[in-house]
Amino acid sequence: VFPDKLSYRTWIGGDNYGMGVAAGHYIGKKLKDKGVSDPVILEIQGIATLPLTQDRSKGFEEALKTYGFSVTAKQDAQFTVESGTKVAANLLQAHKKIDAIWNHDDDQGIGVLAAIKEAGRSEFFMVGGAGSANAMRDIQAGSGVLEATVTYSPTMASSAIKLARLIAQGKGMSDLVENQVPQSITLASETITKENVAEYLPLGFES
Repeated sequence: VFPDKLSYRTWIGGDNYGMGVAAGHYIGKKLKDKGVSDPVILEIQGIATLPLTQDRSKGFEEALKTYGFSVTAKQDAQFTVESGTKVAANLLQAHKKIDAIWNHDDDQGIGVLAAIKEAGRSEFFMVGGAGSANAMRDIQAGSGVLEATVTYSPTMASSAIKLARLIAQGKGMSDLVENQVPQSITLASETITKENVAEYLPLGFES
């Protein structure tokens, strides 16, 4: 939801739909490349009633569809560690074989990973969401099921300060043709994997 345009000069934010798309492409491509047909793909949402969660789910579903895949089951985990543990434990019990899991939020992901460890399951891979430093360190270590996370850019606050400075100085952005800073900037959801995690780690948020 965009706030009242009279009350701000520039809006900067993340792309929830784009997060879902990035996660869907990572999972879809990997399963397609492995030649998996009819995969079991689980989705652990944040709070199901929030528009941002619905946008993430919609992006995920639509990206998976391009590979001919769909979500087998989804459940929401309220963005908390405790709920992440509980929901993941239920899903693991309900599905004897899983190919991939997308968890919308790296904070609740701590609980999700704890439940996976507890259950001793490792036949699938998992993609996180948001880009916490914890998740990035897990991806870097490469010792668990977490292989990637799709960002809801953790850098937007720092960039907002830099943009505010440019606006105050009456400047534009050097690589753009316009004389002024754009009115709206949506940051791309980037996919962080073992290959590029080192460059993103300094940007991850501690949770």
